[in-house]
Amino acid sequence: MKLFKSAKNKYPGDEWTPVIKTSICTGEAVAGFKNLKTGKFEDIMLVRGDEDLKAFRKSYGIPDGEELPKIY
Repeated sequence: MKLFKSAKNKYPGDEWTPVIKTSICTGEAVAGFKNLKTGKFEDIMLVRGDEDLKAFRKSYGIPDGEELPKIY
């Protein structure tokens, strides 16, 4: 989705919220955004560790102290 993959890397906070989608079976985690109105999830990047999560946060201006909810 071009909305998230722009050069500015900003997301509209009133409609979308950053989340981590985790597989119950494999434990694989994907960082992305969930639409608050429809519940649709848009994946951005695979999270293999803390460094990937830090890169996601930095890229989209998400503060380190903000907890990212997990969805399954």
